[in-house]
Amino acid sequence: MNLVEETALPNGLVMQVWDGSRTIAADTTKVELRITIPVTVTKEQFGEPGDFQRVVEVFGSEILYERTKERAFVNSPASGKVFDKLLEDFRRDSLPYLSRADFPACFVQSKLRDILQNPYKYRDIPRKRDS
Repeated sequence: MNLVEETALPNGLVMQVWDGSRTIAADTTKVELRITIPVTVTKEQFGEPGDFQRVVEVFGSEILYERTKERAFVNSPASGKVFDKLLEDFRRDSLPYLSRADFPACFVQSKLRDILQNPYKYRDIPRKRDS
């Protein structure tokens, strides 16, 4: 996976664009675009201090937002253009939401909702501890 670029967003987050494309056959490539955005968990994102602690115990003090877009069996000479198109589509469709000032809090709150609605998913996983 190769880091292609890092972009500072208006809300203070940094979007990382990764290229995970790989050759499948002599003239065929699987094009993979991965977007990652590290989101810091803060007490201010929660109404209850216990909620902050619950999220940090499960996910740690930083949660990684990730999205992957793929196209399989792309003609190798066209793989660069396909990657660029995937990135262009992501920027057009998702970046306005990810750049909003309230995105970090909304994202972290979605993790809390998942913990509360699906506690069975988090029963047997080791809890993350921050030093």
